Amino acid sequence: MMNILRRLRSSLFFIFTKSSYFLVNGFIKLRYTKCEIIQKGGSKMHILMIEDTEAVCEMMEMFFEKEGWTAEFYHDGKEGYDAFVNHQDKWDLVILDLNLPSMDGMQICRQIRQMNEQVPIVMLTARDSESDQVIGLEIGADDYVAKPFSPLTMMARIKALHRRIGRGTSSEAPTNSGQFDIETKHVSINTKTHEAFIDGVKIDGLTPKEFDLLVLMAQHPRQVFSREHLLTKIWEDPFYGDERTIDAHIKKLRQKIEAVGPHVIQTVWGVGYKFDDSGI
Repeated sequence: MMNILRRLRSSLFFIFTKSSYFLVNGFIKLRYTKCEIIQKGGSKMHILMIEDTEAVCEMMEMFFEKEGWTAEFYHDGKEGYDAFVNHQDKWDLVILDLNLPSMDGMQICRQIRQMNEQVPIVMLTARDSESDQVIGLEIGADDYVAKPFSPLTMMARIKALHRRIGRGTSSEAPTNSGQFDIETKHVSINTKTHEAFIDGVKIDGLTPKEFDLLVLMAQHPRQVFSREHLLTKIWEDPFYGDERTIDAHIKKLRQKIEAVGPHVIQTVWGVGYKFDDSGI
């Protein structure tokens, strides 16, 4: 209680909105399972975490509270998915375990991406095999964290991802070149509205990481980026995954670009990737 009072005095408001009762040594105890935390003068982020290990949820809840973020936790895959579907516009980030009862993380990620292309998704799992990482990223996850993990590292990754979301607040689509931040021969990008066009046709379905990759490479036409360089620039914080994470994102980005326009991201064998639409 004293800790709560100290936090209240330090400009955090707590609103308990969901509770449950359980028995401890014959006494009824009240447990709060959902807590709205509002920080004066700070931004608020709504996180949906679908994870079947309660200890992991409780650990992350403490770190979320410290940042003044709202988080809801679900230990069942189907229940967590339904929570997303019922309030799609509410979530700023989804943290998703791979192994879940009722509905696994791969299914949830795939279905979320079919209805929402923008919300960032972080896959969280005990599996650390390359195949699981690549599959998760290919179906739409933006980042992948293997257990056990450091909460501080997780928070840094979340903050980096959130900074780079680029989900613009403008409701107007660009109508002329003056509204584009980046323009090449065929590609036009507006970073405020998180929209990219190729020959005037919108590139649909770009995830935050795919959009960031396109922005970085289009800003430096014909420059060759190594996988390591792209990981460092796009993920910002130390990334402990395989460099082939980049291959998975580039593959999906190419598919979405080439669905509406020409091939503009090229492979430089043995080195990396480059953006070049000058000769098209």
